Amino acid sequence: MKVFIAGATGVLGRRLVDRCVDRGHDVVGLSRDEAGDETIRTAGGVPRRGDVLDADSIVEAAAGADVLVHAATKIPTDTNPDDADWERNDRVRREGAENLVAAAAAHDADRVVLQSVVWVARQPDGSRFDEDADPNPDRSTRSALAAERIVEDGAESHGFEPVVLRGGYFYAPDTVHTQLFGERLRDRRLPIVANGLLGRDDAALSFVHVDDAASAFAAAVDGDATGTFHVVDDRPTTYATFLRTFAELLDAPTPRRVPAWLAGFAIDDNMRRLLTRPMPTSNDRFREAFDWEPAYPTVEEGLAQVVSRWQETGEVEAP
Repeated sequence: MKVFIAGATGVLGRRLVDRCVDRGHDVVGLSRDEAGDETIRTAGGVPRRGDVLDADSIVEAAAGADVLVHAATKIPTDTNPDDADWERNDRVRREGAENLVAAAAAHDADRVVLQSVVWVARQPDGSRFDEDADPNPDRSTRSALAAERIVEDGAESHGFEPVVLRGGYFYAPDTVHTQLFGERLRDRRLPIVANGLLGRDDAALSFVHVDDAASAFAAAVDGDATGTFHVVDDRPTTYATFLRTFAELLDAPTPRRVPAWLAGFAIDDNMRRLLTRPMPTSNDRFREAFDWEPAYPTVEEGLAQVVSRWQETGEVEAP
């Protein structure tokens, strides 16, 4: 098939280009500059210039595509972003979805695959949830839900197959957040944030290594199933366990605890909610529909790969 990927130069997108090429597809990746062109070529794809916010450029770049993937985001990397930072991400999600739907309609594409996040549907009471749970968006996830509905409505209007993949919290050796976490753990500047008076009410979160997210997206490109699916590892875990495991692998000091009410002075409300409100879910539906399983079923295995990669490249010294 011919696969078009918006977001092809990002941490998920460049992996997805590589995996789709390995599966024998002709892959076109959206690029904005020469550096992006080189990233896509290195992964085995063909770069085409355009902007996910420019409908005409997307329609032109996606010419002939059988499957279109919207993997572009602009999630703030600052721990205390302002509303303008979130609005840029909102535009990429919403307008990007509208433009990919327009391209799919223009080229009579078979399938559109959209990246979303599982915490768009986490429940107010912190209970476990699945793909059928009612959405419960906040400021940081309203646009993700809007993009889901744009793709679903577009599928009804234009006849393509919709696939929405809600990912868990991404981590990998080359994500900005993972790199910041590692740096700040080594400097003892990254505390465990949790609810409760003393910050000991830990929430169960759902994570996924970006390598596993990419293999899931590649499976969705090839597969027959449609609908909404959760792409997470096999075992929800707490932010405290994630940071302690990471610190141990880095031979860094054990992180201290800070109650969420106090951390609110240093990080924005969206990040605080992400880390302190439960989002336990599973990959059962996706695993069954696409015959998929994660290479890193737990954060312990995934973080071991992160630190091992950093040691190989000299980013950290081996403990």
